Amino acid sequence: MTSLTKGPSPDSGDAMSGHDTGGTPPDGKGRVLGTDGGKRLGDVIFKNLAVGSGMLVTAVIFLIAAFLVAQAVPSLFDNKANFFTYQGQWVTSGGDLRFGIPRLLYTTIFVSVIALLIAMPVALGIAIYLTEYAPKRLVGPITYTVDLLAAVPSIVYGLWGILVLGPVLQPINEWLVGHLTWLFLFQEPEQATNMDTGATLLTAGIVLAVMILPIITAVTREVFAQTPVGHREAALALGATKWEVVRVAVLPFGKSGYISGGMLGLGRALGETMALMLIISSAGPINFNLMESGETFASKIALNAAEFDSPAKTGAYISAGLTLFVLTFIVNAAARAVVSGKAN
Repeated sequence: MTSLTKGPSPDSGDAMSGHDTGGTPPDGKGRVLGTDGGKRLGDVIFKNLAVGSGMLVTAVIFLIAAFLVAQAVPSLFDNKANFFTYQGQWVTSGGDLRFGIPRLLYTTIFVSVIALLIAMPVALGIAIYLTEYAPKRLVGPITYTVDLLAAVPSIVYGLWGILVLGPVLQPINEWLVGHLTWLFLFQEPEQATNMDTGATLLTAGIVLAVMILPIITAVTREVFAQTPVGHREAALALGATKWEVVRVAVLPFGKSGYISGGMLGLGRALGETMALMLIISSAGPINFNLMESGETFASKIALNAAEFDSPAKTGAYISAGLTLFVLTFIVNAAARAVVSGKAN
């Protein structure tokens, strides 16, 4: 007797599970190969490449840190002075090592702060103009021009600073010293050559401000452009003017991006080498005088690279590089924390 019921054919899918496998057998884990529930070959390759890239970058950072520590520690142990408080001359000749970072740290941070104080208001104005006020036909050219500043080599900025900007600021520096001597920022420098050539901390700060301006402007502009349309329209519906829309909608939304852009610019300024080496290259005292000169971590290492003829000397300067590495890492981590805090 022939049965009137027929079982499911191989091409009819899995009747019990309710899924149409299309003739493709499952992978043994309840998933069907070739469907969204399984692992495609392209997904596996992309995942491995992404994870490998992230691990590679992390490994490179740790290797750089390990190299700096391994090279710096022997010289730090042989250092006869306190590395964190010694403000005397940097001595690496012979067996008597005496070196410290206070003056280098002061100049590095002081010049970078000057650059931030100049660049951040300008970058904010440019970003607001490009996102709120500029005609569409001007947004592209202005953006391109500002971004083009980032492509100028550092040595060109240094030459411009010492050959063009320095002489232009020379009479201004003399006027400031002559009329604002009572202010600690504009006092007679100990090295008169600073005034004659314009190779002062003020000149270095202005040059650094121009160099970090594209970074801060680009980040701030992109964040301001992401302001929700609903926020703008709500402010306009309440009768707000253009400036009031910027003040109550755009600025609060983009504040974290503006701050993080400034922190990234600060990280760029801390590690600048060639430009500052051409403008300020003599050790100066620790005081808040814009007419003085000084040495940063990067310029100190670059100027004395020819002395790397022994492990002790090399380790002494690498210890300064290690300090700069840690300082830059902290600044960039702070910028990421600001962005993450806003996202959460």
